Amino acid sequence: MMNVNEIKHELTNHMIPFWNSLVDNENGGFYSYVDHDLIVNKGSFKSAILHARILWFYSNCYLVLKDEKCLNLAKHCYDFMVKHFIDKESGGIFWSVNVKGVPANPMKHIYCHAFFLYALSSYYDATKDSLAMNNAMRMFELIETQMCDTIGYRECFDRDWNLIDNDELSENGIKAEKTMNTILHLIEAYTELYRVNKNGDVLTRLKYLLELIHDRVYDKPNRRLNVFFDNNMNVLGNIYSYGHDIEAAWLLNRAIDIAGEPPGANQAAPGSTSSLPVDLCEKIREMSKVLAAKIDEVAFDEDGSMYYENDNGMVNKKRVWWVQAEALVGFLDAHEVSGEQKYLDRATRMWEYIKARVIDRRPGGEWYNELNKDGVPDTTMPTVDEWKCPYHNGRMCLQVIARGE
Repeated sequence: MMNVNEIKHELTNHMIPFWNSLVDNENGGFYSYVDHDLIVNKGSFKSAILHARILWFYSNCYLVLKDEKCLNLAKHCYDFMVKHFIDKESGGIFWSVNVKGVPANPMKHIYCHAFFLYALSSYYDATKDSLAMNNAMRMFELIETQMCDTIGYRECFDRDWNLIDNDELSENGIKAEKTMNTILHLIEAYTELYRVNKNGDVLTRLKYLLELIHDRVYDKPNRRLNVFFDNNMNVLGNIYSYGHDIEAAWLLNRAIDIAGEPPGANQAAPGSTSSLPVDLCEKIREMSKVLAAKIDEVAFDEDGSMYYENDNGMVNKKRVWWVQAEALVGFLDAHEVSGEQKYLDRATRMWEYIKARVIDRRPGGEWYNELNKDGVPDTTMPTVDEWKCPYHNGRMCLQVIARGE
């Protein structure tokens, strides 16, 4: 069985104190770069994605733990974000600013906007600040008017909303115009926004996104999600992201749990936006079940860890921090949905691996960023940067506490 007390202790006695130590009381926000040797670069640029994830983290820690210090740090982060990351002239969110809040990279990326929206929704839930909800709805409307096209969402723009290359979310030598990653995190963001405001327009677009991921992203014959696409949603490359598939499996279940009809309930009247259609929920639930089962087959290692990805038939067996965290939650969710004991066993073994290998026990450490297949940390990878954050592993802890496994 999963040891909930151990995981709560990791959150309250290790992770939260680590991120508390990175508060920038002079300039606002949080210090945004810590190298592998745990040296803080106080002059590094400040990332919108990192700050949005920090805001989400502290907001949800307050909601679960009722720790007023977490609420105060959420407010500290929120104040910096709305003051410095929002482009007051052209609208949208800057990718990054310098320590003084001046735009460092003025690019507008939909990924940043999704996480801003996600974080604002949780912050509103924690504070009931109506201005936070106003900002969240403006973000939703901007995404839908500025970034949506006839098939999915455009991803990357300059400050004046001209399309530019999607370098930040392209990799493996592939230049993608659209990505599964963006669609998944828009679903995540819209789910949270709908959870806190029950807005019919949000539900309508959440339905569109769920249909998009099922009909255009899901590779049903191969039981996986495709990763990269051109502008018309034609698949590029042959990438299988193990971490994203197991994360998607539980996030998609969460979407239909929040926005779908309760099990056994009658479907809403025709034309109603009170819930997702029953047939769509059934398709998503089945897809999530298949995704989790396939990951269990191909990516779970006997040492209790998860491989990273498969690129054109070649398995990358490095162990990445966020993949381990999402897999643990994904297997817990699969256990709850299916009742199969093997998934709970997988999650329990993953926690043992995380304890033994991934948690950085050095004074001032958090979690190692990446490890090789033998569980040895990669000393070239930072402890904190724009992608290494308290979102995946913090959410893992919060999910285990909430589920009481």
